[in-house]
Amino acid sequence: MSTNTIDDKRKVTTIRLAQMKANGEKIAMLTAYDYSMAKLIDEAGMDVILVGDSAANVMAGYSSTLPMTLDAMIYHASCVVRAVKRSLVVCDLPFGTYQCDSQRALDSAIRVLKESGAEAVKLEGGEEIIDSIKRIVNAGIPVMGHLGLTPQSINQFGTYNVRAKSEAEAAKLKADALMLQEAGCFAIVLEKIPASLATEVSQMLTIPTIGIGAGSGTDGQVLVMQDMLGINQGFSPKFLRRYAETGEIIKDAVGNYISDVKSVSFPNESEQY
Repeated sequence: MSTNTIDDKRKVTTIRLAQMKANGEKIAMLTAYDYSMAKLIDEAGMDVILVGDSAANVMAGYSSTLPMTLDAMIYHASCVVRAVKRSLVVCDLPFGTYQCDSQRALDSAIRVLKESGAEAVKLEGGEEIIDSIKRIVNAGIPVMGHLGLTPQSINQFGTYNVRAKSEAEAAKLKADALMLQEAGCFAIVLEKIPASLATEVSQMLTIPTIGIGAGSGTDGQVLVMQDMLGINQGFSPKFLRRYAETGEIIKDAVGNYISDVKSVSFPNESEQY
């Protein structure tokens, strides 16, 4: 077991995240999409597990998150929830389930909580989706916001480059962040924006910020599990730190298994009945 494993086994809630920000304690968030990996991540002491629509990329092989369905998100979230004891489980609402129609947004969020057991939902966008956020929050469902690079809008922006570099876009992001806080979001993900802007936003908000490609001034960090473990080997952005080359370990192990099967060294006598 890692010496960095957290001993505090208390259940993480949205209230605890607010307390962590107030106390200056950084928040660790990581994605998971299945029972086995979620169990390991939770036992390591993760604060928040995000069941991200990035499952479209790393689990289903799509080139964007757009094809992900609500049924698929509920499936992945329910797998994760069955494994988790400590972490707060947040589930993405996928593209097309909350934009432009606040009633549909509420219906989608209710389905996620009732059918998967996830404890919160995450929505991408600011002023454009504020009615959906308010309606979900008013129904008693915790909402995590998401500003900066919003992958569900890739066809609008046409690129995954850093967002909010211009003065106008930075001003809008700050206004949106305040709007999300006022609407009742318990936290906001800030993705791929200048570190100085992310720090400024984090300092002006009372709710926690979780950064990805947004520098160290946010209240926490999130990565995609397959990226940081080296399973997704074709993705190497500047902000990504690989904590293990698990992809190479898996390929070596599978190669050894193939070799042992073909040479009839597996199974040996001690591995037979």
